[in-house]
Amino acid sequence: MIMAEPMASMEHQQHLQITFFTKQAQYSIPDAPYSLPSSFGSQELNGIVHSVLYEGATKDAVDFDFLIDGEFLRTSLETHLEDKNISAENVIEVEYVERAAAPRPETSLAHDDWVSCVRGSNDLILCGCYDNTLRLWTRDEKCLTTIPGHTGPVKCLAWLKHEESDESPCMFVSGSHDQTLFVWRYQRSSNNIDCVFACKGHAGSVDCVAVNQDGERIVTGSWDKMIKLWSTVESEVGNQDPEDEEESRIKKKLKSSGQKVSLRVPLVTLAGHKEAVSSATWISSSSICTSSWDHTLRVWDMTTSQPTAVCEGSKAFFSIAQSPLSNLIVSASADRHVRLHDLRTKEMKGTYTSHTAWVSSVDWSKNNEHLFISGSHDMVTKLWDVRSSKAPLYNLVGQEDKVLAVDWSIPDLLLSGGADNQLKIFNYKQTVN
Repeated sequence: MIMAEPMASMEHQQHLQITFFTKQAQYSIPDAPYSLPSSFGSQELNGIVHSVLYEGATKDAVDFDFLIDGEFLRTSLETHLEDKNISAENVIEVEYVERAAAPRPETSLAHDDWVSCVRGSNDLILCGCYDNTLRLWTRDEKCLTTIPGHTGPVKCLAWLKHEESDESPCMFVSGSHDQTLFVWRYQRSSNNIDCVFACKGHAGSVDCVAVNQDGERIVTGSWDKMIKLWSTVESEVGNQDPEDEEESRIKKKLKSSGQKVSLRVPLVTLAGHKEAVSSATWISSSSICTSSWDHTLRVWDMTTSQPTAVCEGSKAFFSIAQSPLSNLIVSASADRHVRLHDLRTKEMKGTYTSHTAWVSSVDWSKNNEHLFISGSHDMVTKLWDVRSSKAPLYNLVGQEDKVLAVDWSIPDLLLSGGADNQLKIFNYKQTVN
């Protein structure tokens, strides 16, 4: 048995039998048991691992986080074991993983009004604003174009198509307080933007939008409590006719280079929520999950247009996101909590409490199944690990007013937009553990 170096102040403390293991082979140490004081926490455990792994030469040592039964150690060993009802009589297996690096503030991009939504794709960043416009940026801070067209604040965005080649047009969709959804085509080589078609049918603000994997189906949720399904396939839809005064105005406003802008109607309308629909995501090729101010998450089968599950909360839900790796759903709520849901078992798997005001937006890492971010009206964006419910990994500060939107679509960039008219960009070094 390997004994930790004795200290006079620890002579009368309870000692625990600890073994260390890691799934990151480059950091492996022998799995011999250690006798360690129960008062040890992460800092002391790092010292033990460093002494073996680096043989005392810790100048370039990697810092680790430690897990017991799949949950990060954030207190002393004694307190953690008591909280989790784990017996101190047995040998405790402690997993260690490379600690996630702190995100670095990279830049701040100024807009003319609140940045209400943001979505990244490859090297491009798309923002929607309360000044009724969209702005398209490169990740190196160049504004490619400002896009007018909406007559109300832009509330939601999604990419339909974006290839890295400058010769291939990219397509995206925007929803607005003006009750319309626009589909746009941007040609980077000529810096030309066209509105391909407009979707009209909601009787309230279009507050959320989600695009399925092949880009042929769009789902929207609205302040009018309705969910609508739209098609991007030309052969599946007809234009709306006859044309009323509002439709005529939209067509005139969006006419580009003499092209006529078509209006489309929804394929399906889903009713069930009792208050505004705040967020939507495709959870499979044939089903979606939506959140609402009515305190519920609902799952819908889009082949039958029927609800299949309801998860109830205590306050309004503002945002949901599904991990592409674990398929778990994370939700943001008015009660200041972020929650983790498994829709397959209808189980709520965790609650993450640190924000001090409404949590407005959440998004997952696309490369690490454990990591997600949340933004709040407390002006802070937080980086979380699902294995640490008591505290976030890092607080990303810099926003000077409410955080309205966060996005992690680009793996090494954390994006947040706020009521301070700023888009904040943080650089993140990926670690997979």
